[in-house]
Amino acid sequence: MILYHGSTIDIEKIDLAKSKPNKDFGKAFYLSLDKEQAMEMAQFKAEFEDGTPVVNAYEFDEDNLQQFRYKRFEDYTEEWAHFVYDHRTEPNGKTLHDYDIVYGPIANDRIGAQITRFKQGYITFDEFLRRIQYIKGITFQYAFCTQKAIEKLIKKQK
Repeated sequence: MILYHGSTIDIEKIDLAKSKPNKDFGKAFYLSLDKEQAMEMAQFKAEFEDGTPVVNAYEFDEDNLQQFRYKRFEDYTEEWAHFVYDHRTEPNGKTLHDYDIVYGPIANDRIGAQITRFKQGYITFDEFLRRIQYIKGITFQYAFCTQKAIEKLIKKQK
């Protein structure tokens, strides 16, 4: 399968140390099967960083999944919402699992506001789960969380 990563740079060698903490599934290299989704992320980053959008493509052999610790969320579930909430609010930015790869829905871009509302008791957890679902409909992401997993990504040449 081909996976895409939106950025403002061409990424030949993936460096997990450059990944940001407190993302949906922890510190990881995030990819999507959806090239349009990756382009939207690249455009968002480009506007934020005053750069040029770049979509990087990588090949990953799904048969490799069996050799990894792999977590899969098929839908917006309570378990998924707790997983995302815990990673988004971890005070030290630590990844709270030992999976090599995590697959699941992308949370809404405005998750920070919903976390605050939930923490302050303005909304229930069920309402939090409803509000953090991606506005444009369910879209999935892969988080490559370890160097072992990243080594199986093969950069596609343009």
